[in-house]
Amino acid sequence: MMRMACETASTGAAAAIAGQISTLVPTMRTDRLVLRAPRVSDFDCLADIACSERGRGIGGPMTRADAWREFVQLSSGWMLHGHGGWTLEDAQTGEVLGFVLIGFEPGDLEPELGFLLDAKAEGRSIAYEAGRCVLDFATDVLKWKTLVSYIDPANARSIALAERLGADLDGEIIEDGEVTLVYRYTLAEVL
Repeated sequence: MMRMACETASTGAAAAIAGQISTLVPTMRTDRLVLRAPRVSDFDCLADIACSERGRGIGGPMTRADAWREFVQLSSGWMLHGHGGWTLEDAQTGEVLGFVLIGFEPGDLEPELGFLLDAKAEGRSIAYEAGRCVLDFATDVLKWKTLVSYIDPANARSIALAERLGADLDGEIIEDGEVTLVYRYTLAEVL
């Protein structure tokens, strides 16, 4: 694997500034997880997801450069919108398990609850636990009444997760012949 220069963490004063900015991203904890600001060192996990078949839900498999753009978008939402992505870290081991985000990508009609999980996090209710935490954040901190997840109709696991988290099917978007399901969380009801 050929690493790009942008994958190298800053040093010196630039690293100190990056560290200060990252403290503005709320750190949240569950029984098994720490949801924290993304770090450059987390990129390998995102690249492993995005550059493989696991990345189909976000337009993958991607090149490493495209995965970097996805990572930057996930991270920069905090500065642009006041919400963005969190790295999911195992609370016991510190291992990066994936990402959860309130994203707002081009083409989205409203912010979206999304997940990018490493294969080792599958089947452990990690996404559910992280999703509950983020829905609470959207309700308690952002004071939102609703949030959506945009899901490919073939992604049965994501549909089941959205429903388990309390979302209801709220329509579909058809663009360039592709159907995307819109699952809506009515936040006052999912508490």
